[in-house]
Amino acid sequence: MLIAAGSGPSYSAPAKKIRIAMLMASTIDDMAWSQSMYEGLKAVQKELGADKLEFVTSERMGNPVDAGAAIRQYADQGFDIILAHGAQYQSVLMELAPDFPRTTFAYGTGFTAAPNIFAYDPQAQEGAYLMGMIAALMSKSGIVGIVGPVESGDAIKYNYGFQQGVAAASPKAKVRIAYTGSFGDIVGAGELAKVHMDAKADILTGSAQQAVGAARAVAERAGVYWMSTDMDQASLAPDHVLAAQVYHWEKVVKAIIDYRAQGILGGKHLTLNFADGTLELRYNPKLMSKIPKNALDLVEKTKQDIISGALKVELPKKK
Repeated sequence: MLIAAGSGPSYSAPAKKIRIAMLMASTIDDMAWSQSMYEGLKAVQKELGADKLEFVTSERMGNPVDAGAAIRQYADQGFDIILAHGAQYQSVLMELAPDFPRTTFAYGTGFTAAPNIFAYDPQAQEGAYLMGMIAALMSKSGIVGIVGPVESGDAIKYNYGFQQGVAAASPKAKVRIAYTGSFGDIVGAGELAKVHMDAKADILTGSAQQAVGAARAVAERAGVYWMSTDMDQASLAPDHVLAAQVYHWEKVVKAIIDYRAQGILGGKHLTLNFADGTLELRYNPKLMSKIPKNALDLVEKTKQDIISGALKVELPKKK
């Protein structure tokens, strides 16, 4: 069942303390995928109070054997909800979840749920489309660059949406795309960004933890700009980050908590999108004046078309 994360059951504070464990492949300060969920958990804890929500984290869980051991340990310790924050954790959850039928598990980006597993799924192509439009309308060279991690999950949806947005705003604009082959190769992402810029790309974007390396490389070039996803990376390069697609994970976490309170331990595919407010297009106030008003107006109109359903941003075709 596909449900928008922000339009699930009406939210109410839990009657007793909820204990959540989060596993991630990178760190809580990666300025990208992992930190965005960590900030969401902190926001929910602040809203509910530490007496109502306790959470712990395990970082650098890239090895599936280590991740599986940590997940089993948390379940044995009686944690109510275990968030395995990455598409790579799907298999281990599907294997372990039946052993802990009273525990709620969640992972993403994913589509396949189970009786006590939620799959969450950012519609990354939505914000990517809008930022692709901005990139096309602002690029002086007519060349934009994408630094991708691997061709899977929300990364490929993001790249596909960005390419569509560029084409819609400027059919003559060219999109260069290259992949590091890793979610966490910060050095490799920086090198790919330099290759794009040497080829005259003057606006770049990219996703996953590795994108931080690309953003830092962009910050070293005058007249080149970056657009981020997962979270706002303007603090990394305030003179170069134009805009960001921000994931509001707090709404996803609250939906899972409330479903569990109703006895629903999983079985749902939760989406993040603009229509329910779980996705946000955020501009860097310092650079917003550089974006032409006609571009801002067009992007806002297009965003409303996405929200209303008048525009459906296409997903990558399955190979």
